[in-house]
Amino acid sequence: MWHCEAFNSTKNSENQHLCHDFHLVLFIFSLLYLIICFPVGLCYNALLVLVNLCNKATMTMPDVYFVNIAIADLIISAMAPMYLLGPANTKWVIWNINNEVYITLLILFNVSSLVIMYSTTLLSLDYYIERALPRTYMSSVYNTKHVCGFIWGGAMLTSFSSLLFYICNHVSTKIIECSKMQNKEAADAIMVFIGYVVPALAVLYAFVLILRIRHEATPLDQDTGRLDPSVHRLLIATVCTQFTLWTPYYVTLLVNTFINVQGKLTDENYIRILRFMKDLSKLLAFSSSFVMPLLYRYINKNFPHKLRQLLKRIHCGNQGCSHERTVVQQVMT
Repeated sequence: MWHCEAFNSTKNSENQHLCHDFHLVLFIFSLLYLIICFPVGLCYNALLVLVNLCNKATMTMPDVYFVNIAIADLIISAMAPMYLLGPANTKWVIWNINNEVYITLLILFNVSSLVIMYSTTLLSLDYYIERALPRTYMSSVYNTKHVCGFIWGGAMLTSFSSLLFYICNHVSTKIIECSKMQNKEAADAIMVFIGYVVPALAVLYAFVLILRIRHEATPLDQDTGRLDPSVHRLLIATVCTQFTLWTPYYVTLLVNTFINVQGKLTDENYIRILRFMKDLSKLLAFSSSFVMPLLYRYINKNFPHKLRQLLKRIHCGNQGCSHERTVVQQVMT
């Protein structure tokens, strides 16, 4: 994931030891992630999508958003081994900034991160709408499915600026106009603003509204059409987890942008620490694909029942289990 070859020119042995310590810490964390978090996250995200899609009739508005997040987490999980194992070996030419594979992985990562953050944000806003105006179907499953489609489309359009930069960086020797568009700092700043600042402000606004309505005693509090109380706990856990794991990544991206605008650093210690923090923050971002499905599994009380029903359906096949056939025969009698 990170190496010390770039600092071999230094004559300070203490700096070399510090560099190798950073490398060892990242290597251990990356290895633990690939051995434990990667397979578990991949399995639970796939189960989350499969269970909900096989039970479309019982899906709620939060379920649709979590399926959307799980699909984005599957994409990020698929990229994790390539990222965590690739850059440590400098012979991997695919990790060259001008390589098409690197550009593709970067765009997929940006799109998935935007989908995750905006799905979490809109879940907060729709939760408030459902609490304030129950049974109005403004935040229904049907509407949420269309909203999720717009989230993916918007994420792809937002990542277009990064795509333009890397394409122009790749063909700048052939197209003179592209030389004017090579501004990675601007692309990163756009990602920080749209991918983090806007969702954070929207989530904060939604939480203020939710807290306000939770403290108001209204006749609607007795409405049976309201969402299950466990959804509120799931919402709080989801928002806190997502912003905790993704904030370091966007902070390091912003810091790196400011440093590049002001000029390149010459102090190797600062460069080393910045690179270490950047790689560690990206590892935390990857870990969100492991934590989120586990939160959904243990807080959403309906998921274990749906999972058991799906496993029973797969085990019994299309003809149904014997006890189910007995119940059907009794009903028909």
